[in-house]
Amino acid sequence: RSRTPSLMTMAGAKWARTAAAVAAALAALSAAAAFSASICWRSKCRLLSSRVRELEARLKASLEKGAAERRGRVRAQQALRKVLTQQGSGDSKPESSPVSSSPSYPMTPIATVRSCFTTRNGTPRQPLLVPLARACLMLDPSRVPPSALEGLAEYSHCWILYVFHLNTDLEKLWKHPSRSKFKAKVRVPRLKGGKMGVLATRSPHRPCPIGLTVAKVEALDGHAVLLSGVDLVDGTPVLDIKPYLPYSDCIQGARIPTWIAESNSLAVGSVEFSRDFSSSLASCWETAGKWSLYASHDEVQRLIKQVLSWDIRSLSQKNQPHNTEFGVKISGSDLQSGLVDDTDQGFSELVKTSSASNFQVIYHLVVEGIDIMYRIDENSNIMVEKASLSDVRNDSRYQQGSLAWREKFAKYDIFDRAFSCN
Repeated sequence: RSRTPSLMTMAGAKWARTAAAVAAALAALSAAAAFSASICWRSKCRLLSSRVRELEARLKASLEKGAAERRGRVRAQQALRKVLTQQGSGDSKPESSPVSSSPSYPMTPIATVRSCFTTRNGTPRQPLLVPLARACLMLDPSRVPPSALEGLAEYSHCWILYVFHLNTDLEKLWKHPSRSKFKAKVRVPRLKGGKMGVLATRSPHRPCPIGLTVAKVEALDGHAVLLSGVDLVDGTPVLDIKPYLPYSDCIQGARIPTWIAESNSLAVGSVEFSRDFSSSLASCWETAGKWSLYASHDEVQRLIKQVLSWDIRSLSQKNQPHNTEFGVKISGSDLQSGLVDDTDQGFSELVKTSSASNFQVIYHLVVEGIDIMYRIDENSNIMVEKASLSDVRNDSRYQQGSLAWREKFAKYDIFDRAFSCN
């Protein structure tokens, strides 16, 4: 009996030594595994670091190559522009002419305006003065995909950059500055004939005949942008469209000259219609309504009143309108083709009255292919006499379908809106 506890004690000690040996072996294995993993991790890190450095070197080389290519491309473009400029000026020596050394840039219209104003005559001098003035801005699908207009309908207004393509002095801009006879000052209607530097005015006769206007965006339909409040003549080439941003485009406290602040200097006294005008306009509407942007001749009559609420006559017509002894009627085709100097905002004819020596001036306004004849007295009161079909029509719009344009407006209920006639 006394030997049994001793045997048990010896067996327990043996198992304890075995367990300790196993634990030590496991610890050694764990340490070896950790050491091996550490070595593998360091090896992988060195490999990855080497790979990253290699990729960084390749990226740097690629960036340097791209930068070198861009520098070479820019130099090639500059050289090409220089050659094209020399060819355009007809001079092989750029030092011999200031024109040949001027850089040129590719500017191609992206759209064309289809406006209610068939000719320059009567087109408002500034935008938004005639809320009923409508136009369709037709973009060139080969240059502007439909996705380029995405989001424009969310703006109420947009800026339009365009070309004064009907200026009769455009050929002067191609001449050498010493022979172009460019006028640095122009006569300003608000100054009653007084002159002002052209860059301080919005005259269409500019060193670079580019115009800027703002219009209300009514709707978008494919490649067509429907606008209102325009001051653009039909066929105007458009260079760019930008959204109107009130927070940056509307400048609070902007300063203007006193002669601009006189807002009523071009307003007329009143606009009245003769008893026979509505019937003559309705007769013209049977034909003109096929290509018109308006729903009825009554709406066109409201447009006419808005346009004539501002004096659209030229300075020469306003200075001596009633004491001229002779006059010649100017046809719409002459005005449209540029045979008449476009410094005259409206064209006129002299009509002999019952008195043998008394002549009265009849002025003409062409909208939607309708020739509107009116008179104006010394107190700027206008009497609209009658309407007739003009020999100048918006053929481009007419050829695209009789009702297509009006259907686009009607699609967005533009015809049903109440426009102010002020």
